[in-house]
Amino acid sequence: MKIVAVIGAGTMGNGIAHTFAQNGFTVKLIDVSEEALEKGMTTIFTNLDRMQNKGSITAEDKMKTISNIICYTDIEDGVVGADLVIEAATENLDLKLKIFKKLNEYCSHNTIFATNTSSISITQIAAVVAHPERVIGMHFMNPVPLMPLVEVIRGYNTSDEVTQFITTLASKLGKTAVEAHDYPGFVANRILMPMINEAIETLYNKVAGVSEIDNVMKLGMGHPMGPLQLADFIGLDVCLSILNVMYEGFKNPKYAPCPLLVNMVNAKKLGVKSGEGFYDYRESKKAEKVSKQFQ
Repeated sequence: MKIVAVIGAGTMGNGIAHTFAQNGFTVKLIDVSEEALEKGMTTIFTNLDRMQNKGSITAEDKMKTISNIICYTDIEDGVVGADLVIEAATENLDLKLKIFKKLNEYCSHNTIFATNTSSISITQIAAVVAHPERVIGMHFMNPVPLMPLVEVIRGYNTSDEVTQFITTLASKLGKTAVEAHDYPGFVANRILMPMINEAIETLYNKVAGVSEIDNVMKLGMGHPMGPLQLADFIGLDVCLSILNVMYEGFKNPKYAPCPLLVNMVNAKKLGVKSGEGFYDYRESKKAEKVSKQFQ
């Protein structure tokens, strides 16, 4: 395998592109938005600069990584010749199905299709392609270049061959692959999102404040980041989307999103990416100042 196409130049997509390119793969980074591609490449440059300044890579490594990435705004042009296509678009089922239908049309029947979805059914996505045995979940963690885990999710029809190939590929990227079965939220988010939701419920019920809740989990439970800060980092809209997928999938009220989370998303208070969530990020990207509404 030499050529990897990544669909989506957002936070996860540019991180995946960076990781493959740094490990010597030719990466075709695809996004319908020129602006998104420019922003994604800027992020990759910034992250590589940071790595060089820390001494973890050389200037030559940085330039080789950048030279391994080619940008496209047309999906058909971008996926031509790719051995592996990784979809990292917005966490929206209709959008993902639309993308995979196009992949089915444009790609070789030998191409492996992976999705970076954090909660949506791999089996449901695979149902729109001719070879569902070649569709698999490859859920990277954010920030992708640094986080060592890849959650590998088998759909109902995913073959043993493809699963083993992706597991081996993850190790070549310096990642540890953990296999999971295809149920809403898989492992990571089935455990993480109810915790985040319960932290939001605790705030909603005025049991404690934002920093107090986060400090209990950091200082008492050894978490590197409090659940409310983590929700801001992930994006409150993403958290809500994942909880909705699990709630619809299991029909269990324990996955029902907190009304406070719903209201914050409706108010566009999405966390770091919008400048405000549970914390105010307009002056600093660090969670140092609690948002005014929670003071």
